[in-house]
Amino acid sequence: MSPRRIPRKPAALALAAIYLALALPPARTWLEASMVGHMLVQIPLLAALGAGAGLLLPAPRRAALRAALGGPLACLLAAAFASTYWMLPRALDAAVLDPLAALAKFSSLPLLVGLPLALAWERLGLIGRGFIWTNLISMLGFTGWLYLAAPLRVCNTYLVDEQARVGWWMIELAVLLFALWLGGLFAGRRPPCAAPGRCADGQPA
Repeated sequence: MSPRRIPRKPAALALAAIYLALALPPARTWLEASMVGHMLVQIPLLAALGAGAGLLLPAPRRAALRAALGGPLACLLAAAFASTYWMLPRALDAAVLDPLAALAKFSSLPLLVGLPLALAWERLGLIGRGFIWTNLISMLGFTGWLYLAAPLRVCNTYLVDEQARVGWWMIELAVLLFALWLGGLFAGRRPPCAAPGRCADGQPA
């Protein structure tokens, strides 16, 4: 659905309600109690809320904000660095144990990951969007392998079995996303029309 067709006020209220629910107990305590909930549910949801908020902005405001941030490439770089940081074991530990780190997580994921991605996405072509998908897939796969291969516990907050569980989840998710992305590329679009009123496959346009 186009952002212009979404009722902005109800959608903004829904995003704010979800954000508040994630930030307060019991949802925050429940999600951060497990490594899977922390890394693969809470963190992506926070980024998705930022992306949703960006899509709700009027098109002229999105364009002005994108220009102020330095354009699509700068937005992508900000999102890549911020998302990579919150994959680090030390960052996960700090977000659970340190209130300032938790505040940074709840602020940076929507503002430095989700929002820049939403601003950049509409200006990217096939190659740019492919870069985002391949970067996400490779980051998930590499981090999952790292958690599985590490001989010791990498997060002080979580046990080794949780570390292995999240590693497998990340690898499986990377494979699933790659299959979906590749399937979308092969699905493609209808062939262009070879003659006025008739497509290349002989069917009417």
